Amino acid sequence: MDLWPLKLTLTPLAVGLATVVGRRWGPSMGGWLAGIPFTSGPVTLFIALDHGSRFATLAAAGVLAGTASQAAFAFGYSLVATRWRWFVALPAASAAFIAVTFALNSLGPPPVPGLEIVIGAIVLAMALMPRGRATPLGTLEQRIPVAVDVGLRAAVATVFVVVLTALVPVVGPTLAGLMSPFPLFAIVLIVFPHRALGGQAAISACRGFLWGLFAFAGFGFLLAELLPTLSLAFAFLAAAGGALLIQAATLVVVRSRR
Repeated sequence: MDLWPLKLTLTPLAVGLATVVGRRWGPSMGGWLAGIPFTSGPVTLFIALDHGSRFATLAAAGVLAGTASQAAFAFGYSLVATRWRWFVALPAASAAFIAVTFALNSLGPPPVPGLEIVIGAIVLAMALMPRGRATPLGTLEQRIPVAVDVGLRAAVATVFVVVLTALVPVVGPTLAGLMSPFPLFAIVLIVFPHRALGGQAAISACRGFLWGLFAFAGFGFLLAELLPTLSLAFAFLAAAGGALLIQAATLVVVRSRR
């Protein structure tokens, strides 16, 4: 099956839509939107279509566990952003993601323990991260042209999905699943506000991102649990539906904290 048309259209369309929404409602909402699995969802789907449900089940378990790596990324970035600019915060946060990913790859937790690890990581990151002030809406939109913003995010996410799905036979489904949550989309949503508005905006985006990770974890958990027993279509629809319900619940919290 030729998946190139899907790979070159599905991810950029989703990322472009989320970018417009994030620009309209500010960094915290943009960070929250980054919790939607814009890269991990397509990566897992393409793995299933290319290699079958068994591979995809292992990848989904990796996606779930990799959510803890994203929490480490957000926490690390917010800590460094309080005193340093984005070109220092980004490598530090990426190092935190990689370190946790290697630890999880060695541990290889099944879905239920993996979910417990992830929830604990998100809650701990929220409790320990610095407090950020609200960021005025509209400022970011004036400093970053919409065409550059949308185009860069869509291009980066699409290249990542294409490259990672091509590497699955080399790295295996579990490590591919663990790598797929690397927050390329969130990086743009966090770094752009950091560059334009300062560290407080980055912290606000990181906190919104952490709230969005609950839905990300729900997607990975449901997919890993349902793929062995349901058809590919029903498993993805159920996982996406569950993630949307969780995302709707966390939206109330993010909007109240904006």
